[in-house]
Amino acid sequence: MRIERGLGDRVWAYVRRAPGTYVWLAILFVTTVALHHMSPQFEQEFLRQRSTNIHELSNDPTRVLVQSAMWIDGGHWVPYAVLYTVFHAQAERWLGTLRWLMVCVAAHVLASLVSEAALLKAVRDGMVPYSAVNTLDIGVSYALAGVVAVLAYRIASPWRYAYLGVVLVVYGGPLAAAPTFTDFGHFLSVLIGLGCYPLVRGRGEAWGPKKTRAAPRG
Repeated sequence: MRIERGLGDRVWAYVRRAPGTYVWLAILFVTTVALHHMSPQFEQEFLRQRSTNIHELSNDPTRVLVQSAMWIDGGHWVPYAVLYTVFHAQAERWLGTLRWLMVCVAAHVLASLVSEAALLKAVRDGMVPYSAVNTLDIGVSYALAGVVAVLAYRIASPWRYAYLGVVLVVYGGPLAAAPTFTDFGHFLSVLIGLGCYPLVRGRGEAWGPKKTRAAPRG
């Protein structure tokens, strides 16, 4: 029993250091469970009304920008749980809840608005069909991309550049190969995350493998 309580205390201490991350993840779990109880037809229409597409943004931008970040398209919660634990929790513990949230909001809101503005121009220019104004566009991937990018500043040189290179390949590769407006939004989110450098000032010394090995024990 003593071991179990010790483990529980450590888990709770870990979660408590990144409350925003795990509250958001819990909301996504609840909404994902709700999606699994909907019929496919109802689910599509339900999510479309909460999408950051051109039609919904034109009607009620604040509502859909908030609601779209509370649902996962496809209903696969476990991968997001892993990604949140690896990236979001790390960023929140490092930056603090307020600064972490500022990065998330900036990436989610700005990337959504700019990518949909670009899509609207494409619709008006006849490059894509008019039906694109009602596309399904929900999820938290823009916020995640921004957080992944800002974590580059958490890593000491030269490891930072290797990490940043991987990030640019992961998010820039699809944009270069067969670009979609979602790919454009993801890459834009990375740039927004990198642009959040002022928020990371004074947040402690950058992490690096050599510093980890040199750290005193006990």
